[in-house]
Amino acid sequence: MEKIGLIAGGGVLPVIFAREARKKDVKVVGFAIKDMASPDLDAACYKVHHIAAGEFKKFFFLLLFERVKKIAILGKIEKSIIYSNIKKDTKALKYLKETESKSDYRLLDKITTELKKINIELISGTEYLARLFPAKGVLTKREPNDKERGDISFGLSVAKEIARMDIGQTVVIKDKNVVSVEAMEGTNKAIERSHALCGGGFTVVKVARPKQDMRWDVPAIGPETIKLIAEGKGTVLVMEEKKMYLVDEAACRALADKNNISIVVV
Repeated sequence: MEKIGLIAGGGVLPVIFAREARKKDVKVVGFAIKDMASPDLDAACYKVHHIAAGEFKKFFFLLLFERVKKIAILGKIEKSIIYSNIKKDTKALKYLKETESKSDYRLLDKITTELKKINIELISGTEYLARLFPAKGVLTKREPNDKERGDISFGLSVAKEIARMDIGQTVVIKDKNVVSVEAMEGTNKAIERSHALCGGGFTVVKVARPKQDMRWDVPAIGPETIKLIAEGKGTVLVMEEKKMYLVDEAACRALADKNNISIVVV
C-alpha cells in the first residue's frame, strides 16, 4: 500500500484529501500544524503527527522516520506566521535567513529544495481533489447583470496584476472601483472590510497566480466565503476554471441562490 505525507494547514481540504486518498488504498501520514489543522484530520489519516509551525527539525526527522517518498501541502497556512512570535528552531531560522524574499512562494520553493535533498517529492493534491474544480459558466440561478459584467471584466484585469506582483489573488470591485485588495490577511478578511467601505453591491474576483504551482498553492473557496459575501451584501463571486477548488459546491450554490449571489467560473 502506497504511503503519502500531508502537511496540513487549516480548513477542510486536508481532511477531504486524506479521505479521497484512502478510497484509493493510500495511507496518508499527516503532519498537522498545531492551532491550524482541523481536529477531523486524525480520523481521516492513517497516522497524524502534530507539529508547531517553527519545528522544522522535528518535521524532517519524522519524514525520515515515516519513510514517505511523496508529500502534499494543503490547507490554509497564514502568511503572517513568519512575523509572529512562534518559536522557530535553528533549521527554520536558517531557511528564513537564506531566503531573500519572505513571500510564500520563495519559502515553499526553499522547502521543496530541502525535501528533494532527502529524496522526497512534493506532489500536487489535485490527483485526489480534481472533483472540487467547478465547471466553467454561471453556477447559480442568477446571471450577472450588465453592470456586474463590467465589474467582472475590470476586476479580472486588476486581480491578474496583483497576482502577478505576488500581492494577493483577490480584489473587491464596485462600479469599476477597487474597494479592497487582498494581501497577507487573506480573501475572507478582504471581503469582510468591503461592506463598511462601499455598503454592498460589490463583486469579488479571485484568480490564480500567472505561474500557479499546483503543488504548493491551489486557492479554495467554500461556504464561509459565500456567507461573508452575503453578510456584506455582495452580489457576485468570480473564480478561475481548473485553477481553484470550490469546497462543498452544493452548499455554496444553495447559499448563493438564497442570497441572490451569482457565482461565475471563467
